[in-house]
Amino acid sequence: MFLLVKNVLTQTEIGQILQLAEGLKFVDGRQTNVHNAAKHNLQLDMTQPNAAKLSQIAAAAIARNEEIRNFAFPKRIAQPLLSRYERGMTYGEHADAPFLQLPTGPLRSDVSGTLFLEDPASYKGGELVIHMGSEKIAVKGEPGEMIIYPSTTLHEVAPLTEGRRLSMFTFIESQIPDEAERELLYLVYEVHALEGFNVKPENRTRLQYIASRLHRMWSR
Repeated sequence: MFLLVKNVLTQTEIGQILQLAEGLKFVDGRQTNVHNAAKHNLQLDMTQPNAAKLSQIAAAAIARNEEIRNFAFPKRIAQPLLSRYERGMTYGEHADAPFLQLPTGPLRSDVSGTLFLEDPASYKGGELVIHMGSEKIAVKGEPGEMIIYPSTTLHEVAPLTEGRRLSMFTFIESQIPDEAERELLYLVYEVHALEGFNVKPENRTRLQYIASRLHRMWSR
């Protein structure tokens, strides 16, 4: 299950990130995954002063978003990184690594996210392709939108054939590590929020009780 969240970034924040990115140095994306031959893109060199500021803008926007909190149950969120694809670049089929080594210690990647920054009409190709069984779903989000999905999901970035694709990616360690349990809890909370006032008050209370018990039972 995946979720496309609109307006994670405001237009002002998108402008700030794009402006900060101008003139900054990008390096081979394989520096963060040296053994993945399928990865052919560029990533922002995070040793530059404005790189951290750029990342902080995105991190704050992700952390405040209620839809992301309700879907992913974040415990920790990795620093968002800016990636760039130029003509011919791609990221072949893969699932994300189970752990990321951060300065504060390893972070378990339960949920992955891509934050779109540019008008999808400004480039050709470069779709995020999510594999759902025998089906493939191609996504080109609008600026400020973010797609989040289990980190175990097979996905890829289609070859870019024209223009430039700038986006940010991050990983979330969830309070609910198990993918199936996380999806069920999300759905229970959604039903309570959307339909709770259409049932008797005692049943609404029971539904809230079930959601709270499951949340406690499955949290790690």
